[in-house]
Amino acid sequence: MARDPGREFIPPVQKLRIQHAKRGPLRFTSHRDFQRAFERAVRRAGVPMAYSAGFSPHPKISYANSAPTGVASEAEYVEIGVVQFCDPEKVRAAVDAVLPPGLDILAVVQANTGDFVARLEASHWQIELPGVEVSDLATAVEQFLAATEVLVERKGKQGMRTFDAREAVIRAVVEKGADCAILQVVVRHGVPSVRPDDVLAALTKVADLVPGIPPRITRLAQGPLLEDGWSVGDPFAPDRDAAQA
Repeated sequence: MARDPGREFIPPVQKLRIQHAKRGPLRFTSHRDFQRAFERAVRRAGVPMAYSAGFSPHPKISYANSAPTGVASEAEYVEIGVVQFCDPEKVRAAVDAVLPPGLDILAVVQANTGDFVARLEASHWQIELPGVEVSDLATAVEQFLAATEVLVERKGKQGMRTFDAREAVIRAVVEKGADCAILQVVVRHGVPSVRPDDVLAALTKVADLVPGIPPRITRLAQGPLLEDGWSVGDPFAPDRDAAQA
């Protein structure tokens, strides 16, 4: 049973790391909306959550590097603390069963290692561009990669901010899709984070590439950079390896 926040403080005995997806119409779910849905789901699933101490206890949940609203993702990550040892696969099935279709729990592992957020070094994004010719996209990407700096602007809480969108892009490959041109791009995480819409703004700046139809964007992977310098690995691998050791 989930713990009553009114009871005494009980420290977590186990941490679980969860990978979930945002698919279809649920890609328009904001981070705050997902937080509310996820907290309801762990309560309905009977997960024995740990809570913070203090006057207003909160469930021990940490969210890592969430995708922007409107963007689909196969690689969102959450860490929770529980007051009883749980079978990760049973938690995955129970929480997935009470979340709406489109917010899907893909994997759960026990946290056997530290520094999880530090492993999320880069993201692999797929950007589908209906109405854009593959040749036009390839030309724009070539000009973008040849540049040493491409400054873009984004409005934030403290006003307009200008930053370089080129430095964070490790790899960009153009593909032909069934009905559109597709850009596969690997972006290194940093401050400020360079998002897919920033990459598109940079392509518009260097090559006047303006999609006539809103792009379809999906984060395919998020994790450590592998030895080749541009592939994104599985951030759960160290936890799985430690469990088998």
